[in-house]
Amino acid sequence: MKFKDYGIAYLFLTPWFLGLLIFSLFPLVASLYLSFTSYDMFNTPVWTGLQNYYHIFTDDTFYTSLKVTFKYVFLSVPLELIAALALALLLSNSMSRAVNLYRGLYYIPSLIGASVSIALLWRQIFGAEGLLNQLLWLFDIQTSSWIASPETALFTIVLLKVWQFGSPMIIFLAGLKQIPKELYEACAMDGSGRIGRFLHITLPLITPFVLFNLIMQIIATFQAFTPAYIVSGGSGGPVKSTLFYTLYLYQQGFQNYQMGFASAMAWLLMVIIGLFSLVTFWTSKRWVHYME
Repeated sequence: MKFKDYGIAYLFLTPWFLGLLIFSLFPLVASLYLSFTSYDMFNTPVWTGLQNYYHIFTDDTFYTSLKVTFKYVFLSVPLELIAALALALLLSNSMSRAVNLYRGLYYIPSLIGASVSIALLWRQIFGAEGLLNQLLWLFDIQTSSWIASPETALFTIVLLKVWQFGSPMIIFLAGLKQIPKELYEACAMDGSGRIGRFLHITLPLITPFVLFNLIMQIIATFQAFTPAYIVSGGSGGPVKSTLFYTLYLYQQGFQNYQMGFASAMAWLLMVIIGLFSLVTFWTSKRWVHYME
């Protein structure tokens, strides 16, 4: 009887297993093999051993893309989480009847923020004659294109990432709802104000949710591609200031037809994300607190 039940379960799970095998495991193994070959997508792969990895670490543009990506991650992830937590606190304390509507509206950027259409809209807003400059011109403030300047181009993409705070905001809201009100009442009786309650009760008790959001946003931000591709027109400019790691990987694989090199970069990116995740989990023992 158990075997029959398991057989039916596996039968219904067959489409999922096929999807996992065809669209995940097979490409994963294939890219690992290709990372040790010279492959231009038109001819048979030629085994080259560690040549692609050696080429990566001797490529100046690789280090440039890595630097840009690190800067993007270290700027956007903390700012996004701060914005998400601030809005979660406001919504959790709101007595308005429209609070559910506000939650839905604030969540929308997470759904559409990574789309091509929003990236195109962002490019128009921060262009030479975009909406932002037109507003500044009303006050006689003369500016140039924000996305065409090496000093500001990356920050426009950071702002786009911060704007997508809806998903971590929902997670923080769930965490705030789990904090017992009795703790706030006891803290208030001890004379603590709002800041004291936040620092001594709210923040420590939502650290598991901070950890979850931090890990998820680090992974997502390292893999960001569409904003940089659309805003920079696929070039990573100006002066490689928006040349994300994933964008450089795309250029090598699908523009220069060096798919072996691109596969090696992809596996190296996985290692980088894994290391960041491991370090975050390791340090979490010192700052994450769980309710018992």
